[in-house]
Amino acid sequence: MKVLFIFLDGIGLGENNLETNPLARAKMPNLNALLDGRSLVRGAAPFDGKYASLHALDAGLGVDGLPQSATGQAILLTGKNISAELGYHYGPKPNPEVAAYLNGETLFSKCITAKKRAALLNAYPPRYFDGIDSGKRIYSSIPMAVTNAGLGLFTYEDLAAGRALSADFTGEGWRTMLGFLNAPVINPHEAGHKLISLAMNYDFSFFEYWASDYAGHKQQMDTAVGLMETFDGVLGGMMEEIEERGKRKEAVGSRTLRHGSGQEWKEELLVLATSDHGNMEDLSTRKHTDADVPALVIGSKQVREEFTRGMTNLADVAPAIWRALENVD
Repeated sequence: MKVLFIFLDGIGLGENNLETNPLARAKMPNLNALLDGRSLVRGAAPFDGKYASLHALDAGLGVDGLPQSATGQAILLTGKNISAELGYHYGPKPNPEVAAYLNGETLFSKCITAKKRAALLNAYPPRYFDGIDSGKRIYSSIPMAVTNAGLGLFTYEDLAAGRALSADFTGEGWRTMLGFLNAPVINPHEAGHKLISLAMNYDFSFFEYWASDYAGHKQQMDTAVGLMETFDGVLGGMMEEIEERGKRKEAVGSRTLRHGSGQEWKEELLVLATSDHGNMEDLSTRKHTDADVPALVIGSKQVREEFTRGMTNLADVAPAIWRALENVD
């Protein structure tokens, strides 16, 4: 079993309010189709359909205060209720106490120990590495977990060669914001195809869509709506790539397929999209929220049922992923 984890930073399940919630306002036909007309709003979960499930996860984990990025992301990667163990939520970047959990106890580290292939699929620009090397920037929880596991972060060269994706999915930001005028640019639909193709090279792959949290803090409705509509285009490309791969494998015939059906490929990959805390779903505030976060799970119905069984909060995610990765039958 392979797992693709799409991290949607700062997205909770908020009210179905067009004035304050970009997830209610955005046009997301691919997501709506997966969820039988539902959107990513409060009350839509739980849901189990033909191809996807939606569950609501508690991001507060019984700890006072609003959930924060460093602890939330670390919890997702370790399965430990770090906020409860420390007695507080913390962010945005890890302090030494949070960082201690990200060294040897994450999904990335477990994959390396078990000789499984793992990668963070985002490409990072040169100035990011310059900031780290100079000490002016510190890693957030996700790249810290990756580098502590001994894995490298992808670079512009990887993006240009098609081995990684831009944080905005399309690559447009590399041209308009970073000045890489020759950076490859693709549309969201193409990015969805690419994301699945890249994920199939690894046992565990991770993609971080961080701009959503930034838009939430800035209370930028138009930007937030655009981000979610981009994600929906990616989702459409992903589902099309999954279907096309299933058909190609089915066309090979029963000589190479155990059961002679295209369903086997679909059962090789589980896709999870979830978040660390609420924020962008309520643009009436610049702060994080205490909303539950969505867990959108795509895969075969049987695999989804096993994966989400007993899943109620952020600390349940990493153990479920590891169980799926261990399922090699």
